[in-house]
Amino acid sequence: MTTTLIKSANESNQEQAIAVISLAFATDPMSRWIYPDPHQYLSYFPEVVRLFAGNAFEQGTAYYVDSFSGVALWLPPNVHPRNEEMETLLKQTVPGQNQENVFAVLEKMGDYHPTEPHWYLPMIGVDPGHQGKGYGSALMQHALTRCDQENKPAYLETSNTRNIPLYERYGFELLATFQIGSAPPVFPMLRQ
Repeated sequence: MTTTLIKSANESNQEQAIAVISLAFATDPMSRWIYPDPHQYLSYFPEVVRLFAGNAFEQGTAYYVDSFSGVALWLPPNVHPRNEEMETLLKQTVPGQNQENVFAVLEKMGDYHPTEPHWYLPMIGVDPGHQGKGYGSALMQHALTRCDQENKPAYLETSNTRNIPLYERYGFELLATFQIGSAPPVFPMLRQ
């Protein structure tokens, strides 16, 4: 059995990490519903990653594996996405007819976050050319070990039903399923 080495990404190599997340999310139902046009997706999604999960780089909780084949961006307790900046970006880049539903989805996602201090996994992904090698599992286990050491819950959302069994294998439980307008269903999950 080979041990997968997990390293921390920081602000100096965040572009590599964001590129991996952007590749991994290129077929994600929610990401592509927000930016269905490939050019828009490639132009704006990296900035969404920076604003939604980029605080992980400053906190030392952005992890990568095997020369950036996979990346997990965790936000520690009481560290949040840059919501105001993300709202501004989405207002500027999402077509007007979709904005109401996009903001309704984001608001609803916020409703499911635990009220007690918790670890939040806004984004985890593996470069499609390196999937199936256990990198996602290694990244998940790495951070969950810290959650357990601190006795803190972990929370995430997914819009990709294929991810639910993986998350359940690591102790996450499905809290609900919600769908707003033409958006894909969202599945908030919590691990005590």
